[in-house]
Amino acid sequence: MTVDFVTLDLLRQNHPAWRLLRSDHAPLVASFLERVFIAPNVRVMAQADLAEALEDELFALRDRLGAEIFPKSALDYLNDWAANDKGWLRKFYAQGSDEPHFDLMPATEKAIAWLGTLAERSFVGTESRLLTLFELLKQMSEGSETDPQARIAELQRRRDEIDAEIARVLSGDLPMLDDSALRDRFQQFIAMARELLTDFREVEHNFRGLDRRVRERIALWEGAKGALLEEIMGERDAIADSDQGRSFRAFWDFLMSSSRQDELSALLERVLTLPAVAELRPDPRTRRVHYDWLEAGEHTQRTVAQLSQQLRRFLDDQAWLENRRIMEILHGIEAKALALRESPPAGEVMRIADTGADIELPMERPLYTPPIKPSIADRVLESGDEDVDAAVLFSQVVVDRAQLARHIRQALQERSQVTLRELCETRPLEHGLAELVAYLQLAGDSFKSVIDENVSELIVWHGAGPDGREYVKQARLSRVIFVNG
Repeated sequence: MTVDFVTLDLLRQNHPAWRLLRSDHAPLVASFLERVFIAPNVRVMAQADLAEALEDELFALRDRLGAEIFPKSALDYLNDWAANDKGWLRKFYAQGSDEPHFDLMPATEKAIAWLGTLAERSFVGTESRLLTLFELLKQMSEGSETDPQARIAELQRRRDEIDAEIARVLSGDLPMLDDSALRDRFQQFIAMARELLTDFREVEHNFRGLDRRVRERIALWEGAKGALLEEIMGERDAIADSDQGRSFRAFWDFLMSSSRQDELSALLERVLTLPAVAELRPDPRTRRVHYDWLEAGEHTQRTVAQLSQQLRRFLDDQAWLENRRIMEILHGIEAKALALRESPPAGEVMRIADTGADIELPMERPLYTPPIKPSIADRVLESGDEDVDAAVLFSQVVVDRAQLARHIRQALQERSQVTLRELCETRPLEHGLAELVAYLQLAGDSFKSVIDENVSELIVWHGAGPDGREYVKQARLSRVIFVNG
């Protein structure tokens, strides 16, 4: 990426990670999502569980910093973080569930990971990274060598080094890593393990984008089935054969080996018991980090499986529709034949024309006829003589439902429940019956409410008629209770 002014300005305006860092609620968003999603390696969480966890977080912050610092409910914050103008969470319905679920977006995880690098480190190791870079260069150089003699010479050199090391060990010379080298390499391992989990989420996001585009094309496709399948499979093959797709497939094949898993478990168990590593107090989840890789990879594999399932369902639906249309045509022919069996029509029933070419001479075609262009008279408009009462234009009533919803939320912040009559008493109705109906619509659509049919309440409002006289109107209805929750 080119780091110039235009590119950075576009990222500042559009990239979700930059928007998160600029947000006033960035400490809340980053700390909560890191604790709930990243630290325990949770890929998907139900809305009820996530809202409950955020509500506990908000309660602790309000108790320490004041109730006005975070006035909205936990669910409102979650929906706001998942909106298109934020893009920090992905809200979706999991397969086989009617409850919304949330997942962390790759850009959000990148921003949180970058925030973690701002803290001052007590130990900064460079040796392990230099050795890693040197080893990568050696692998690229040896892996691209086409001369067999050069490859053989390199293998013989490595064999001589191994033989020399075996001889030193047999003689009692055991080279050991000191504590600084162990801590350096362990920190490098932890950083790369976390980056790998972040990469998994980004790979899954790319495959999920392909799945979404496939569903959109299937929903809007009106052409031939073969053309759609060719286009979709071509795009999927392009992603699978890309550098990212081949790298993911090679990693997955390596990790799915049972011998590799056992080897990783044994190595982690031994390394974590070293005194130099134990002094760093590593996260207990480090012991099963390879299982976290497996779990993250399974999410990516399930996304690809959903793509294949969507294609298979499309094929089954198309085949069923085509077979149904053919059977309807055949049944129609049979019904018409049975209707004509008793009383066949007289004369010629069907005619099949002989094959022949229709000859149309060029001079027999009609000539071009220019379209008729209307002529608009350039006249000055004059005012009419009709006497129209313009007061009707100013007598329309517009009820601000958003303002009514804010009034309900403010009342529920202080109390666990509030009735419709109490709301109308604290904030009298300004638009009469129209505003009362708007309250009832909010009770059924946006808020949790209870209707007590055994108790009726009288709601009174004042207004002014066209002649300026004040009037009092009232409505009697069952008690409507708004409940916090």
